[in-house]
Amino acid sequence: MFLPTSTVGRKILMAFTGQIMVLFVIIHLLGNTTIYFSNLNAYAAALHALPIPLWLIRLFMAAMLCLHVYLGIVVTLENKKAKPQSYAVTNHLSTTFAGRNMIWTGSVVGAFLVYHLLHFTFQIIDPAVSAISNTDSLGRPDVLMMVVRSFQDAGIVSLYVTSVAGLLLHLSHGIQSSFQTWGLNNDRTLPMFVKTGTATAVILFLGYAAIPLVIVMGLLK
Repeated sequence: MFLPTSTVGRKILMAFTGQIMVLFVIIHLLGNTTIYFSNLNAYAAALHALPIPLWLIRLFMAAMLCLHVYLGIVVTLENKKAKPQSYAVTNHLSTTFAGRNMIWTGSVVGAFLVYHLLHFTFQIIDPAVSAISNTDSLGRPDVLMMVVRSFQDAGIVSLYVTSVAGLLLHLSHGIQSSFQTWGLNNDRTLPMFVKTGTATAVILFLGYAAIPLVIVMGLLK
């Protein structure tokens, strides 16, 4: 695989892979909202009716994720190497908590992604309620039942909400930073990109957190 040899090139590629994943996160959330209309099983069945495109997308996204993580680690190490000595007084006026902790929020999101895949994609966390083992009245894998019964556990809900809070922090900085990497930021556009990144991250957090919360509160059965 050809990878950029310069720090600028690595940052541009990292921004590109990050934006691809943000797009996926948005599309994934839109699909998840079918749960509010009792259409989650139909949505899942439609996806699995196209196994080859589905697996091609999964492999592509896995490649984007691995590349993004690798570049993030490399760029972080390069930044530390460029500034090996800590200042006696650290000035954080131009940075945010999210910006200073991207490597850690990214680690939270990565660990959660592994759990999420084991939980709902490969369905080995709780086989008794897996969609593979249970079907609905139409004979389809009962994804709706699996999700609802899983989120009736307050511990699982807490894990999911905490993890998407990590996603909120990661995206709130990552989105606006990716535009800056592309050279689109200036004194006029910077506030717009910062607000857009924050707003997008908050909307995604609310969208993802709402599903387990309404279930554990008994509002969706």
